[in-house]
Amino acid sequence: MTGGMNRRRFLEGSSAAVGAFAFTAATGWASDDAPSNRVTVGVMGLSRGRALAVGFAKQPGVTLKYCCDVDLDRAGAGADAVRKSGTDQSPEAIQDFRRILDDPEVDALVCAAPNHWHGPATVLGCKAGKNVYVEKPACHNPHEGELMVEAARTYGKAVQVGTQRRSSPQLIEAVEAMRDGVIGRLYHARSYYSNRRGTIGHADPSEPPANLDYELWQGPAPRQPFKSNVVHYNWHWFWHWGNGELGNNGVHALDLVRWGLGVDYPTHVVSTGGRYVFDDDQQTPDTHTVSYEFPGRITADWQGLSCNGNDPGPFVVFYGTEGALEMFGNGTYTIKDNAGKEVKSVEGVLGEPEHLANFLAAVRADAPLDLNAEVDAGVKSTLLCHLGNIAQRTGRALTCDPDNGRIVGDEEAMSHWRRDYADGWAPTI
Repeated sequence: MTGGMNRRRFLEGSSAAVGAFAFTAATGWASDDAPSNRVTVGVMGLSRGRALAVGFAKQPGVTLKYCCDVDLDRAGAGADAVRKSGTDQSPEAIQDFRRILDDPEVDALVCAAPNHWHGPATVLGCKAGKNVYVEKPACHNPHEGELMVEAARTYGKAVQVGTQRRSSPQLIEAVEAMRDGVIGRLYHARSYYSNRRGTIGHADPSEPPANLDYELWQGPAPRQPFKSNVVHYNWHWFWHWGNGELGNNGVHALDLVRWGLGVDYPTHVVSTGGRYVFDDDQQTPDTHTVSYEFPGRITADWQGLSCNGNDPGPFVVFYGTEGALEMFGNGTYTIKDNAGKEVKSVEGVLGEPEHLANFLAAVRADAPLDLNAEVDAGVKSTLLCHLGNIAQRTGRALTCDPDNGRIVGDEEAMSHWRRDYADGWAPTI
């Protein structure tokens, strides 16, 4: 696969040219189906990855070669979903993602495995010469995020993070409108998430099912015995593998917050909340509020409720001196004046096909920075989640360096910056 198209470098918060860029990418290029321009893809992790596999299979000029999952049943079901998706694709179902890395025909690794895999798999993918599309949150811990950016730069690979609202044409338009002062000087944003999740109960260690390679599922994480209430989804609620609701869904909202406000790193972070609803094996908060202060007299809040499905309304609300702009999860946005009167409302789209197309365009053009959610941006947004969780776990407010987000004057808090790894799995550049 080669590419010869020149692309405008994407800059966070850039102008209307970005909207045109996202639209052009979404419609596909006339030469996408040329043999020299085909992009061969392997998908790792077939929960969220099933939808991504189907999405990539439907993109022009893509060969979806592998559907990979440590659970062979899920790998097979993912491959079947692609075959039944109305495309002519027939990917191979495999269990070990290292086959994707070792295949010289593969141009891109899609990592939709659990969070503890995101950083290590991205680094391994870049080292193997693959471009990487990695699901949110970008990484399990801040140190892995630093390594991901370094790997992308060292090996010159495109690494896109799956915060797909960055490619919604309407939300790009909304951010540009705020840059142009539509609601005056921005000074605050609020973001929300709610879900009605049930209890996971209590489980004793047991033998993993025969179809699951639990050793490979653990991968870089230090070994713990299999429990039936962890795999396949509830690992989100254990610090060993996941990042709680803040890292699971909060990252989508906080990515919009950071993008819309035009900020990078906070100076102060405060967290409140805990486990208030169920007495079970979960470790991460089911009720969580985090507040951030940024340079330039700007603040932001995130509020998450994992066990109460009452929807507070907008996904994110931006406040300015002349009004407010509401963003909804589906890409719709509304502008209101300071009295709460609606000034403008635009129906939107989530932006997933556009996000995949944006990644593929950067791969074809060998333009690794021409990405709407390039890894540096994704890692910065994910760091807001990590800092909120660290403040929660330590029980105190954090002071951060506004140049890099690192925690200042608190060694215990900084001990959460990185993790221990299973033998042979520590990521290196």
